[in-house]
Formats: sequence, structure tokens, C-alpha cells
Amino acid sequence: MTPPTRPLFVGIDAGTSGVRAIAIDEAGRIAAQGSAPLPPSRRSGPAIEQDPADWWRALTTSIGQMIERAGRAEIAACAVDGTSGTILFADRTGTPLGPALLYNDARAVAQAERIAAVAPSASGAHGPTSALAKLLHLQPGRPASARHLLHQADWLAGRLTGRFGVSDENNVLKLGYDGIARRWPGWFDALGVERALLPEVVPPGTPIGRLGRSAARELGLPEGIPVVAGTTDGVAAFLATGAHEPGDGVTSLGSTLVIKLLTDRPIFSPADGIYSHRLGELWLPGGAANTGGAALLRYFDRERMIELSRHLDPAHPTGLDYWPLPGRGERFPINAPDMESAVDPRPRDDAQFLQGLLEGIANVERRAYTRLAELGAPSVRTVRTVGSGADNAAWSEIRAGRLKVPMPPPISLEAAYGTALLARRGVLGR
Repeated sequence: MTPPTRPLFVGIDAGTSGVRAIAIDEAGRIAAQGSAPLPPSRRSGPAIEQDPADWWRALTTSIGQMIERAGRAEIAACAVDGTSGTILFADRTGTPLGPALLYNDARAVAQAERIAAVAPSASGAHGPTSALAKLLHLQPGRPASARHLLHQADWLAGRLTGRFGVSDENNVLKLGYDGIARRWPGWFDALGVERALLPEVVPPGTPIGRLGRSAARELGLPEGIPVVAGTTDGVAAFLATGAHEPGDGVTSLGSTLVIKLLTDRPIFSPADGIYSHRLGELWLPGGAANTGGAALLRYFDRERMIELSRHLDPAHPTGLDYWPLPGRGERFPINAPDMESAVDPRPRDDAQFLQGLLEGIANVERRAYTRLAELGAPSVRTVRTVGSGADNAAWSEIRAGRLKVPMPPPISLEAAYGTALLARRGVLGR
């Protein structure tokens, strides 16, 4: 007798350096994965572009690898996440009408100034790298055949379904969408935004179509598989950790210290650099401090930190009151553009000095979660950790002593896993 197939839910994470696909089963176990690199972005000063066709080629390669490794299985649904703020114009058939402007393309300085004059301070559309600034930059010279302004995830989902002009509530945040009122704002008219180009917006995890014949043939999959609205890569990475209740926080210990906390209400504080993504009826505010790994590298290289970490004594705090910074200025949990790195006095013992630096960053992390609570978020109840600093056991012990909440390990560190959870939600409702 032929064994029964098992339903799998596929998440596709499209970035700037590659595309990854992960298939999970109903219980959330990873069944298979695949990945493919992308060619380097094209750079010319502040302009940074990619060819959307490269995204599709990488997607088909990563899906092909995943299918080969999945064995006998049925793909029950799929969803796509992409980099927030990466956009392109397409015609009615979804054919790109030029290169995609990447999330960090910063050429739209004049357009950002126009937005600043009319947009509320809490809008996610501020700054020359916002999707709205890019739209205003492209709009005057767009081809007459332009019908859709699409984000990276929107375009790839459209290639899967043949239906273009749909986006999710997370990707459109930097395009100026009002996530509280769930509509495009009235102040767009003062900027001359052509609303016909804007996508229809749905919550992440909403079914938006089915795998079309052409895409199914290219991917080697059955036609008709449900395609579910995805999200941004950042939100997908948060979901991948397993955080899902108000008060669940995720700390990213990378070059900087990034804090995200699931809440039951939106938190917007432009002075703190905080805005909120909508996740159904919950919200995901976050803030980024300048302190973090880049500040540590001012004093020790990675190999030296690994060596010194063996000699740390988290049970006995140093008493040093540090706030390490990579340069001038801090942005969260305090907004202090002229702040200098505070790392005095420096003990003779390098291990003690490193422990003081790690304690200082842990104190900033605690203050960051406290600041979110001051702005209306619930008190942090758990903290999951991602980023390179998560591997430092002594630092984890130091942080646990400061935060005084459970610190469960993340389920996955892959954004594609979080997007696979959205695919599962779109079909199973969980």
C-alpha cells in the first residue's frame, strides 16, 4: 500500500543576497528546505537596484531543492516574505518595467522632504529609503503601461498566482498605509500619489490566490495550491522564534541591539524611532539601539571575545556602569544624538572589562523593554534571542540576571520558517 502523503506548508524568504524556502508539517516540524544565492546588487551612489527576474530564478531553485528533499508530501499552501521597502513598477501582467529599488536605496531625498512636510510624525513613510519616497521618485517618469506598484514579496506572490496588485499590512507600512484605520491616508493627495497604482491590502496570513498553471509548470508543483499573503522579512523572523503572545519579546544581538515586543495595542513614538507592525489584532512595535556588537568591536576582535568569554563570572557583577557605543549618538531607549560611549573606568583585566561591556548592553536592553512599557506596551514576559550574540552563554546569563524573565530558545532563526507559519495559518487558521 502506498503511504499517505503529509501536508506541508511552505515559507519563502526573499532577501537581497538569496532566497530560502522551508516546508513545515502541521506540527511545525521542518520537513525540508532549499536556498539559492542572488547576484550582487547594482550600486551607483545612493541608488541600489536588483533585477526581479533574479528573484524568481532563485525562488525556483530553492523550491526545487526543497521538493527534492521533502520526499512524498503534499504542498498544502505557501507564502512569501520580502525585504521591507523594496519596490518596482509592473504592467497589468506583472512584467517589471525596470529594476527594483532596494530597501536601502536612498536617492529619494527631495521626495522624503515633501513627505515630511505633510505626513504625521508617526508614519512609517518618513525617510529617503521609505517605499513612499521611492514611489514619488519613480512616479513622474513611469512608463504609460505601469499599473502596479509592488513590493518584493507582492511581485513574487503575483508570479505564483498570476494575480498582481495585492500586498500585506506589514509591507505597506513604509508606503504610508494607516494600519490603525486600515486604509490609505488622506494626506496622500497633497503629494499627488496616484492611488490607482497602490495595492489592495490584506492581513498577513490571508489567502490571496492559487498557484497558477505557468508557475506550477516552472516549479514542478500541482496547479491550484493556495497562496497566502506573507509579510516583511523582519516580521517573519520574529514569528519564527515562536513568540506569539502579548509580552513576548525578541532581542537581536547583532551589530546593534534591536528590540521587538508583541503587544495588544499599537505603539508609535517617533522620538524613540518606534513604529508598529500590525499582526491581526496584535501589534509588533520595535526599537533599535546603537549599542551592540559594533560597540564591542571597538575594543576586541571576535576571536579575543570568544577567548575572554571563558573567563567571565556572571554570578559576580563587575559594578561597572557602562553604555558602550560604536560612535557618537544613541537613539533608543533614549534619543541622544550627541551621546558619547561611556566605558570608564577601564580595569586592567580584559575579561573584567568585557564583562562590564556586556553588562552595560544588558542594562540598555532592560531599559528598552521598560521604555516600551512606559509607552503603553505590556511588561515583557519572555525574551527570545537571535543574532550572533545569542551564542555567548555568559552573556545570556548576564542578561537573564538583568531581565528576570524566562528566556526560551527560538524555535527557528530562519525568516522562511515564520512565513511558513503564515501559510499554515491561512489554511488551518492557526
